Amino acid sequence: MNVIIIEDEKPAARRLKRMLSRLGIETETMLHSVKESVNWFNSNPHPDLIFLDIQLSDGISFEIFEHVEVESAIIFTTAYDEYALKAFKLNSIDYLLKPIDEEELETAVDKFKNNRKATSDNINVHELRSLLNISSGKKYKTRFTAQVGQHLKLVDISEIACFYSENKATFIHSFYGRNYSIDISLENLEEELDPKKFYRVNRKCILNIDGIKDIISYTNSRLEIKLNNFEEFQIIVSRERVKDFKDWLNA
Repeated sequence: MNVIIIEDEKPAARRLKRMLSRLGIETETMLHSVKESVNWFNSNPHPDLIFLDIQLSDGISFEIFEHVEVESAIIFTTAYDEYALKAFKLNSIDYLLKPIDEEELETAVDKFKNNRKATSDNINVHELRSLLNISSGKKYKTRFTAQVGQHLKLVDISEIACFYSENKATFIHSFYGRNYSIDISLENLEEELDPKKFYRVNRKCILNIDGIKDIISYTNSRLEIKLNNFEEFQIIVSRERVKDFKDWLNA
C-alpha cells in the first residue's frame, strides 16, 4: 500500500510514520506545505492513501484540491473539536483527532482496506471550509485600508467586486470601477474572507459572488468570468477548479 503523510509539524509527521510502521505500513514521502504538496502531486503517481493535516504552514490543506485532482483516499488528521468534525461526516471522510491514538489509527486503516470509496471525489471543498470556519467561530474582514496617493482610504467589504494580483502587488477592484492597492497577499486574503462570498478562481483573482456579471464556457472545459468595469485581464477558471467553483456557486 502506497501511503504519504502531509503534515506541517515534522515531529507529528515522524510520530505518525512510526505508528504506521508498527502496522506494517512504510511511508516514504512526507510533505509539509500546500505548495510542496501541489508540486509533488503534479510530478508523482498518486498514492493509495493520504494522511492529511488540515492546517499547513502556508494555508489550509483543502487548497491542494484547488490545484490538482487528487486520486487518493484521504484520512484527515486534525486538532479541530468534535463539533467541527461533523463536517467530515457529511462528506464520508475518515478523520483522526490529534493526538492520534494507535487503536483509532489501526481502525481507520482497516476501514480503508475494507472499503476504498472515500476518495477525493467525495470532498466538497467549499462545504468543508465553510463548516469548519463557522464551527471555529472565525470572524472575517469587513473593511480594508487602501493607499490612495498620500492618503489612506477605508474600503468596506460590501464595495469589493474582486481582489487581484498584478506585478507582485495586490489590488481591490470596487463595484464602482476603482482599483486600490492593498498590502496583503492573495494567499493571506483567502484566510481573511468569508468563503460563502469569496472564491479564488485562479492564482491571480479572488471573486465576490455578487460581482459576477456573466459566466461563459471557455476552451478546454474552462470558464470565463465577466465582472462590471473590469478590463485588467481575462478571468479564467481552470478546468481543475470548475467543479469546486460550481459547488461554491450552488452552496
